[in-house]
Amino acid sequence: MPVMSDIELHQLAERLGERLRAGRDRVATAESCTGGWIAKAMTGVAGSSDWFDSGMVAYSYEAKQALLGVRPQTLETQGAVSRETVLEMVSGALVNSGASVAVAVTGIAGPGGGSADKPVGTVWIGWKRRGGYTHAEVFHFDGDRDAVRRQTVTCALQGLEALL
Repeated sequence: MPVMSDIELHQLAERLGERLRAGRDRVATAESCTGGWIAKAMTGVAGSSDWFDSGMVAYSYEAKQALLGVRPQTLETQGAVSRETVLEMVSGALVNSGASVAVAVTGIAGPGGGSADKPVGTVWIGWKRRGGYTHAEVFHFDGDRDAVRRQTVTCALQGLEALL
């Protein structure tokens, strides 16, 4: 995936905001590996208070449990970087917000922390619409920590745009 510039990310967030406003939707984010970058990209758009509800950065296991309702059993058996965890994160974002749609991300941005079955660049993204559509997908991004995070933000926003 080509890495988007700051300008391209801003334009993507603007388009997403227009779609959210047109559909009278509000969005929430649940972020781990991106550390709030998805929320930053969206709230960088003037007027985002019309469609951005909340953003939760849950980096530790404890935060994922407390803020998003991720079950300890899920983290113990599947790990933080898994389909099961990201689905619980995105569901928790909706439960704990007034949003109608949400996105969640969890992954290994590097440079360390990877393993044979979950190498650096492995990222799970989940999208959910309240009362309906839920989808999770795994990505394997290349590059350094910044590149992995930037690609994650891009895919998260593109997935929200497709959901709408």
